[in-house]
Amino acid sequence: MKGSDHPYRAHLQELTRRLEACLEGSGFNGALIPAGRAPLVFSDDLHYPYRPNPWFCQWCPEAHPGSLIVVGPGRRPLLLFRQEADYWHMPPVTPSGPWVPEWDIRVVRSTPEARNAIPAGHYALLGEPDPDWEGLAVLNPAPLLECLEYLRARKTPYELSCLTEASLRAARGHLAAEASWRNGGSEFDAHLAYCAGAGQHDDELPYRNIIGFDRHGAVLHYQHLERERPAASRSFLIDAGASVAGYAADITRTWAAEQGEFADLVAALDEIQQRLAAGVTPGRDFRELHFAAHREIGGLLVAAGLVTCTAESAVEAGVTRTFFPHGLGHLLGLQVHDVAGTRAEGGGEIPRPDGHPFLRLTRTLEAGCVVTIEPGIYFIDMLLDEARADFRSELIAWDKVAALYPYGGVRIEDNVVALAEGPRNLTREAFAALGA
Repeated sequence: MKGSDHPYRAHLQELTRRLEACLEGSGFNGALIPAGRAPLVFSDDLHYPYRPNPWFCQWCPEAHPGSLIVVGPGRRPLLLFRQEADYWHMPPVTPSGPWVPEWDIRVVRSTPEARNAIPAGHYALLGEPDPDWEGLAVLNPAPLLECLEYLRARKTPYELSCLTEASLRAARGHLAAEASWRNGGSEFDAHLAYCAGAGQHDDELPYRNIIGFDRHGAVLHYQHLERERPAASRSFLIDAGASVAGYAADITRTWAAEQGEFADLVAALDEIQQRLAAGVTPGRDFRELHFAAHREIGGLLVAAGLVTCTAESAVEAGVTRTFFPHGLGHLLGLQVHDVAGTRAEGGGEIPRPDGHPFLRLTRTLEAGCVVTIEPGIYFIDMLLDEARADFRSELIAWDKVAALYPYGGVRIEDNVVALAEGPRNLTREAFAALGA
């Protein structure tokens, strides 16, 4: 698609409307949004990996360090594109693409040149503090930022197209990583296979891959990549994403090496996950969906023989939290854990339910919200030890826990869009498109 047919144009118009609404009464007539820079390593001339300002990515599909955009109601968006003369690194190529005709793009070679190109105005600056832009704008005024953050949950068709492509890239990576594991690769080998399958290197991924064999699957954000493979790997949990124009996919899959009780647990949790994903609809309070997940997990614990009580008792006694300690999901978009998941419309916070401190999303879903749905069952030493030490000990079948303990845990995570016509599961679509 080109020109007026491309969804980016409507996306830009929507962002301008949102900005105008949030600026009303603020005293600001526009915003400066820097792309950000990669900070230097202490006492070195090397930089940390560059992570662009997500607000910049929302407006502009190409983020390069040192660039700045100027946006506001009634004005054509201005991109001050930083393209320094440099023989140590390859300078960024001047932007091209269907979004370019919507912008006034000016190449700048230095900070003073960029500062001189900013039109006069009273601006808010959205982003990290940066000496390049000191004195030009008010940094992150809270009312404006909170207003924009709340609205960011509603994705435009352009944003959904980016998330769709990110899901496809991530699904390719997942299948490549699974093949590596099944063919005898280590955690590190699976990571490399993932990057090759997704077509992205580490710095391009939206977050560090979580790749755990066996007991490592019980560490929710397992951070190591073993170079040696266990003699007999029983299970594989991978939580890994991909990014497109700043928009992230966030997908988790778990596999069993052989048929048996753990494979049955994976299959049963997958069915639960799909039922929960079917509940991602406009008007749904995500807290209630989280509670539904605990009821489902309670039923699965009973069916798997992991508890000696009823599903209802497992929920009431907090036993489900022993095996499923995190939230059901979170907003997804420009950041993996996207902003304003607990924000109330008009300001303030929607509290997390008692006993569920790690739930990242408490809002009622609106059309266009994209969320993760990621129930899990884990055998975590710390939580099991706590349960052994109190009244929950009598409600847990410890012999069954011991049998499944070596497998670590299972998590299934999809990215789902709440739409009036029904939920759209970007993750299942992606795997289906790849024949998986």
